[in-house]
Amino acid sequence: MDFHTILLIIHIIAGSFCLLTGAVNFSVKKEKGYHTRIGEWYHSGYFVVFITSVGMAIINWSESAYLFYIAIFSYGLALFGYLARKMRWRGWLPMHIGGMAGSYIGIVTAVLVVNGADIPLINHIPSLLLWFIPTIIGTPIISMVNKRYSTYVE
Repeated sequence: MDFHTILLIIHIIAGSFCLLTGAVNFSVKKEKGYHTRIGEWYHSGYFVVFITSVGMAIINWSESAYLFYIAIFSYGLALFGYLARKMRWRGWLPMHIGGMAGSYIGIVTAVLVVNGADIPLINHIPSLLLWFIPTIIGTPIISMVNKRYSTYVE
Protein backbone atom coordinates (compact mmCIF):
# COMPACT_ATOMS: atom_id res chain seq x y z
CA MET A 1 0.00 0.00 0.00
CA ASP A 2 1.47 3.34 -1.04
CA PHE A 3 1.54 6.50 1.06
CA HIS A 4 -1.24 8.19 -0.93
CA THR A 5 -3.58 5.26 -0.26
CA ILE A 6 -2.80 5.38 3.46
CA LEU A 7 -3.53 9.12 3.52
CA LEU A 8 -6.76 8.53 1.59
CA ILE A 9 -7.98 5.90 4.08
CA ILE A 10 -7.21 8.18 7.03
CA HIS A 11 -8.84 11.07 5.16
CA ILE A 12 -12.06 9.15 4.54
CA ILE A 13 -12.27 8.01 8.18
CA ALA A 14 -11.62 11.54 9.50
CA GLY A 15 -14.06 13.08 7.00
CA SER A 16 -16.77 10.61 7.97
CA PHE A 17 -16.08 11.39 11.63
CA CYS A 18 -16.51 15.13 10.89
CA LEU A 19 -19.78 14.53 9.06
CA LEU A 20 -21.09 12.59 12.06
CA THR A 21 -19.83 14.85 14.85
CA GLY A 22 -20.86 17.99 12.97
CA ALA A 23 -24.40 16.69 12.49
CA VAL A 24 -24.62 15.64 16.14
CA ASN A 25 -23.34 19.01 17.32
CA PHE A 26 -25.88 20.91 15.24
CA SER A 27 -28.64 18.95 16.98
CA VAL A 28 -27.55 19.17 20.64
CA LYS A 29 -28.19 21.99 23.10
CA LYS A 30 -25.61 24.75 22.73
CA GLU A 31 -24.00 24.84 26.15
CA LYS A 32 -20.73 23.94 27.78
CA GLY A 33 -20.36 20.21 28.15
CA TYR A 34 -21.57 17.86 25.44
CA HIS A 35 -21.61 20.51 22.66
CA THR A 36 -18.12 21.69 23.61
CA ARG A 37 -16.68 18.17 23.76
CA ILE A 38 -18.19 17.17 20.40
CA GLY A 39 -16.87 20.44 18.95
CA GLU A 40 -13.36 19.57 20.11
CA TRP A 41 -13.66 16.16 18.42
CA TYR A 42 -14.99 17.80 15.25
CA HIS A 43 -12.10 20.26 15.14
CA SER A 44 -9.53 17.50 15.71
CA GLY A 45 -11.08 15.40 12.95
CA TYR A 46 -11.09 18.39 10.62
CA PHE A 47 -7.40 18.96 11.31
CA VAL A 48 -6.72 15.38 10.19
CA VAL A 49 -8.85 15.97 7.05
CA PHE A 50 -6.80 19.11 6.37
CA ILE A 51 -3.40 17.44 6.81
CA THR A 52 -4.33 14.43 4.69
CA SER A 53 -5.83 16.70 1.98
CA VAL A 54 -2.64 18.72 1.77
CA GLY A 55 -0.53 15.56 1.68
CA MET A 56 -2.59 13.98 -1.10
CA ALA A 57 -2.63 17.23 -3.09
CA ILE A 58 1.16 17.50 -2.91
CA ILE A 59 1.64 13.86 -3.94
CA ASN A 60 -0.67 14.27 -6.99
CA TRP A 61 -0.19 17.99 -7.60
CA SER A 62 -0.93 17.96 -11.32
CA GLU A 63 -4.40 16.45 -10.77
CA SER A 64 -5.15 17.66 -7.24
CA ALA A 65 -3.64 21.10 -6.73
CA TYR A 66 -7.13 22.59 -6.32
CA LEU A 67 -7.66 20.32 -3.29
CA PHE A 68 -4.75 22.05 -1.56
CA TYR A 69 -6.52 25.41 -1.78
CA ILE A 70 -9.91 23.99 -0.83
CA ALA A 71 -8.32 22.31 2.20
CA ILE A 72 -6.73 25.57 3.35
CA PHE A 73 -9.98 27.51 2.94
CA SER A 74 -12.21 24.88 4.59
CA TYR A 75 -9.90 24.24 7.52
CA GLY A 76 -9.42 28.01 7.84
CA LEU A 77 -13.16 28.30 8.49
CA ALA A 78 -13.04 25.52 11.09
CA LEU A 79 -10.03 27.07 12.81
CA PHE A 80 -11.58 30.54 12.73
CA GLY A 81 -14.81 29.27 14.32
CA TYR A 82 -12.91 27.22 16.86
CA LEU A 83 -10.56 30.03 17.90
CA ALA A 84 -13.36 32.62 18.05
CA ARG A 85 -15.00 30.57 20.81
CA LYS A 86 -11.80 29.38 22.49
CA MET A 87 -10.32 32.85 22.76
CA ARG A 88 -13.67 34.61 23.32
CA TRP A 89 -13.00 37.29 20.75
CA ARG A 90 -15.30 40.29 20.98
CA GLY A 91 -18.51 39.28 19.19
CA TRP A 92 -17.25 35.68 19.03
CA LEU A 93 -20.59 33.90 18.66
CA PRO A 94 -21.44 34.80 15.02
CA MET A 95 -17.81 34.10 14.09
CA HIS A 96 -17.99 30.72 15.82
CA ILE A 97 -21.28 29.79 14.17
CA GLY A 98 -20.17 30.99 10.73
CA GLY A 99 -16.77 29.33 10.89
CA MET A 100 -17.93 25.98 12.19
CA ALA A 101 -21.03 25.77 9.97
CA GLY A 102 -19.03 27.04 7.00
CA SER A 103 -16.47 24.31 7.51
CA TYR A 104 -19.29 21.76 7.64
CA ILE A 105 -20.54 23.09 4.31
CA GLY A 106 -17.00 22.45 3.04
CA ILE A 107 -17.08 18.81 4.16
CA VAL A 108 -20.52 18.22 2.65
CA THR A 109 -19.41 19.87 -0.60
CA ALA A 110 -16.32 17.66 -0.77
CA VAL A 111 -18.39 14.50 -0.25
CA LEU A 112 -20.86 15.51 -2.95
CA VAL A 113 -18.22 16.57 -5.48
CA VAL A 114 -16.05 13.47 -4.99
CA ASN A 115 -18.84 10.90 -4.60
CA GLY A 116 -21.86 12.48 -6.29
CA ALA A 117 -21.64 10.29 -9.39
CA ASP A 118 -22.04 7.20 -7.18
CA ILE A 119 -24.97 8.44 -5.04
CA PRO A 120 -28.44 7.62 -6.43
CA LEU A 121 -30.52 10.72 -7.24
CA ILE A 122 -27.50 12.96 -6.60
CA ASN A 123 -25.88 11.47 -9.71
CA HIS A 124 -28.56 13.21 -11.83
CA ILE A 125 -27.49 16.67 -10.63
CA PRO A 126 -24.91 18.40 -12.85
CA SER A 127 -21.49 18.09 -11.21
CA LEU A 128 -20.87 21.86 -11.29
CA LEU A 129 -24.05 22.40 -9.30
CA LEU A 130 -22.78 20.04 -6.57
CA TRP A 131 -20.09 22.64 -5.81
CA PHE A 132 -22.76 25.23 -4.96
CA ILE A 133 -25.78 23.44 -3.52
CA PRO A 134 -24.37 23.06 0.04
CA THR A 135 -23.51 26.77 0.17
CA ILE A 136 -26.87 27.79 -1.30
CA ILE A 137 -28.67 25.72 1.34
CA GLY A 138 -26.23 26.30 4.22
CA THR A 139 -25.76 30.06 4.05
CA PRO A 140 -29.39 30.95 4.89
CA ILE A 141 -29.28 28.39 7.72
CA ILE A 142 -26.17 30.06 9.15
CA SER A 143 -27.95 33.39 8.92
CA MET A 144 -31.04 32.05 10.72
CA VAL A 145 -28.94 30.47 13.48
CA ASN A 146 -26.99 33.70 13.95
CA LYS A 147 -30.27 35.61 14.16
CA ARG A 148 -31.62 33.10 16.69
CA TYR A 149 -28.59 33.53 18.95
CA SER A 150 -28.17 37.29 18.35
CA THR A 151 -29.74 38.06 21.73
CA TYR A 152 -27.17 35.91 23.51
CA VAL A 153 -25.34 37.95 26.15
CA GLU A 154 -21.57 37.46 25.97
